[in-house]
Amino acid sequence: MLGLEWILVYLALGSFVGFMGGLLGVGGGGILVPLLASILFYQGIGGDEVIHLSLGTSLMCMIISSITSVRAHASRGAVVWKVVSGMAPGIMLGALLSTHVAANLNSAYIALFFALFMALVAVQMFVNWKPKPSLKPVTFRGLLTVGVAIGAVSALAAVGGGFLTVTYLSYKNISMKKSVGTSAAIGFFIAITGTIGYMISGWSQTLNNPHTIGFIYLPAFFSISIASSIAAPYGARWSHRLPEAFLKKIFAVISLILSLKMLLSFVKF
Repeated sequence: MLGLEWILVYLALGSFVGFMGGLLGVGGGGILVPLLASILFYQGIGGDEVIHLSLGTSLMCMIISSITSVRAHASRGAVVWKVVSGMAPGIMLGALLSTHVAANLNSAYIALFFALFMALVAVQMFVNWKPKPSLKPVTFRGLLTVGVAIGAVSALAAVGGGFLTVTYLSYKNISMKKSVGTSAAIGFFIAITGTIGYMISGWSQTLNNPHTIGFIYLPAFFSISIASSIAAPYGARWSHRLPEAFLKKIFAVISLILSLKMLLSFVKF
């Protein structure tokens, strides 16, 4: 049932995720998805599709945050729109295909994929690994192909878009500043396409669940979006006072622990 106490829980979750996102300049999906899955489980929402609901709702929350982020980066000329236009069609195709497949996958497999991906992100943050730049120029075919892959992964792990996009663009000799800004713009297409995909693929499976549209749980979406948008600027202010490298390692550890907890909760060994 949906009571005031659950709304307060979602508001607290949104505040935490928004603050962390503003603090580190990264998406909060690594924290949001596993915590949201746990909250929905204890609330009795979603049944066997609780992880699908968590991913769909998280992607819908990303729509709001990505719009704000894109505007900030675009105003500083940090978005390479040629790259965005090249990757966007592939992103949308990959995300739609992935959400269709995800709708027919057992939650345990999605939880396993999410945990493994977060382990990869955590390792990258710890060692600060960066790919050796390529001498080959960016091509439309390459952008389209990579877009399909990133879109597909991001629909199954709502944290994957920014991590993979920044890594690829850095590999293609695009500066880190523009890689991050361009990744934010691409994140909008990931979020909106993934949201539509989870809405459509989950439409018939959640008809008996109140306050849902497909694999989107509306009370969580509204509460988290409102709270995170308020908290994010405070996180951004603190980002100038605390050591970013250390904080990203802490973020990686927390995300990995939560992902493993989600895996142990939803996978029957």
